[in-house]
Amino acid sequence: MTTVKASWNSSIDGGEYRRKDSQFRNWITEDGSAGPSGVGGFQAEAGRYHLYVSLACPWAHRTLVFRQLKQLEDIITVSVVHPDMHEHGWTFKHDAESSEQFGTTGDDLFNGEFLSERYLVNAPDYTGVISVPVLWDKKLQVIVNNESSEIIRMLNSAFNSMTGNTDDYYPEELRGQIDEVNELVYHKVNNGVYKSGFASSQEAYSKNVTSLFEALQVLDDRLATQRYLVGDHLTEADWRLWTTLIRFDSVYHTHFKCNFKMLKEFSHLYHYMLELYQMPNIAKTVNHAHITRHYYASHIAINPYGIVPIGHQQDWNVPHNRDTKLYI
Repeated sequence: MTTVKASWNSSIDGGEYRRKDSQFRNWITEDGSAGPSGVGGFQAEAGRYHLYVSLACPWAHRTLVFRQLKQLEDIITVSVVHPDMHEHGWTFKHDAESSEQFGTTGDDLFNGEFLSERYLVNAPDYTGVISVPVLWDKKLQVIVNNESSEIIRMLNSAFNSMTGNTDDYYPEELRGQIDEVNELVYHKVNNGVYKSGFASSQEAYSKNVTSLFEALQVLDDRLATQRYLVGDHLTEADWRLWTTLIRFDSVYHTHFKCNFKMLKEFSHLYHYMLELYQMPNIAKTVNHAHITRHYYASHIAINPYGIVPIGHQQDWNVPHNRDTKLYI
């Protein structure tokens, strides 16, 4: 088997965690024309595309959320890897028990053993990281894209004529504000928890965990006076943040040493997280057992015995009160 990096899309430089860029960056558009990055050639078609995801990964989780929001369950199929990830990366290990507990599916398309097999079909000499999500073209048998921020924008608009769902989570008039929020959230929060958890020096950890909590406070203050991150309009910025928030208290607080506060101590952020969780069909994208099993059992450098803590029970269905405007 060709050697690939089974890491979480990263490198360590002087104690500092650095996430690497995704390498497959093609676009699906309604008519197959070029997308925003100037590449295209992939036309939106029902049944043509497939997502490979981990239910643990917040980046892959975004794509599952948009699949629900945009009513694409019957348009785009999904395979779910096993939560354990070790020397050969994401595995399709699957049986009745893992299906029930962790939502695994195996490789529905090829009955493969490892996700790396899909990467190596595209690039036999590939030596990069094997990351999720992967958007796969069943027609051409190639990877379209493995960058979650781009995949969710494809799902946001490319299939509208098929579903009739024209909800827009990246409206043109709000793009400047959304991009500004995304920049803060990506560097300080989405990636900030990883920069804290995977830091290999005290200096790097202290710097990044402090920046993380400063950003969380900024966001909490913002949500004290408005319903969502960009006013009263629910946008992709909210969902990009939410997939980190839903994992915070059970994983990042303890496992990644992000323990200044628990998320529930941020009143506005926590109830905002509850509101998004309680939106139609969103809860079905969350598998808490898969999340905790992956982080605690796979990150051996952080947790060498792979012990998964029992943890406290979180009730994400309690009233969020965000619709009463008590936040104003």
